[in-house]
Amino acid sequence: MNVQAVAGHTVPAGLSAPARLALNVRPVFELTRVSVQFGRVMALADASLSIFAGERVALVGANGSGKSTLLRVLNRLCRPSAGQLASDATARHAMLFQRPHMLRTTAQNNVALALWLAGTPWRAARAQALAALERVELAAIAQRNARTLSGGQQQRLALARAWALQPDVLLLDEPTASLDPHAKREVEALMADFAAGTEARRLTMVFASHNLGQVKRLADRVIYLEGGRVLADLPVELFFNGALLQAAYPEAHLFVKGEMS
Repeated sequence: MNVQAVAGHTVPAGLSAPARLALNVRPVFELTRVSVQFGRVMALADASLSIFAGERVALVGANGSGKSTLLRVLNRLCRPSAGQLASDATARHAMLFQRPHMLRTTAQNNVALALWLAGTPWRAARAQALAALERVELAAIAQRNARTLSGGQQQRLALARAWALQPDVLLLDEPTASLDPHAKREVEALMADFAAGTEARRLTMVFASHNLGQVKRLADRVIYLEGGRVLADLPVELFFNGALLQAAYPEAHLFVKGEMS
C-alpha cells in the first residue's frame, strides 16, 4: 500500500476519511452541516465531510447537484448560509473553471501577472511564468495573445498559472467539459502529473467531473451529490462496485448506471 506523510504522520494513501480522523490527522477542509441557499434554491444542504492532504477527490452528480457550489465554498468564494467550514490557513489554493478567464495580453503575461499580484517582482515573475509555460508545453506560444488560443491551450495556460503559484490545493470545476478529446487527454495528463507531486509533497486535488472514466483514472475518492446533498462518499474502487452501490447508495447507483449506459 502506498503511504504519504501528512502533518507529521505516515498515512496509507487510500485510508478513508473516518480512519484519518481516528488517527488525529488534521484535514485540509472540514465541513460541518454546511448549507448554501440562493433565494429559494438550496444549492448545498447540510453537507458534512473532511478532505485531507494528498487526496484526489472527485465530485460527481447531475447539473445543479451542488458540485460547483461546494468547490466555491472550499475556495471561500461562497459563504455558507449555515454550518461551518474549517480549513488549513497555511494551505495555498488555486482554482480552475470550465472556461478560464484570459486577460487581453500574452500567455506569458497572464501567468506573470498572477505571480506579480502574489508578491513576486515583475522580472522574476516573467521568468517563472516562462518556466510554467514550458511545464505545460506552451513555451513556444508564450508571446501569443491568450485570448486567441484554443480552448485546450487556454486550459493548459490556466493550469500553468495555477502551477506557478505552487498551491497546496488545486480545485477544478469541470476542467475538460468543453474540450475536444485530444485536448481533454492533454489536460487530464497534466492534472494527473500535478496531483502526483513528489514523494515528500503531494498536491490535494478536488475536481468536479461528469466524465466517469476520468474519475476512475484520476480520483482516489468520490463524493456523489444530488439536490445539494452528499449521498455517497466512497473510495473510487467501491464507488464503481455496482453491487455495493446498488445496495447501499441507490441514488448514486442510478446516476452511474445512467452515465455509463
